[in-house]
Amino acid sequence: MTNSKSDKTEGAMDKVKGKVKEAVGKATDKPGTEAEGKAQQSKGHAESAKGNAKDAIKK
Repeated sequence: MTNSKSDKTEGAMDKVKGKVKEAVGKATDKPGTEAEGKAQQSKGHAESAKGNAKDAIKK
């Protein structure tokens, strides 16, 4: 099981990578790449939320 800090870090990285991928997809007119970027950002938000939930449980 991962700790909350690593979940938050992984989430932040996925959000950044997703934003870049989405921008590349828009710039190159590749809807598939743009959609992958949006999905990766969603994954990042979920990971961050998981980390926040673990923090809340600890309190």
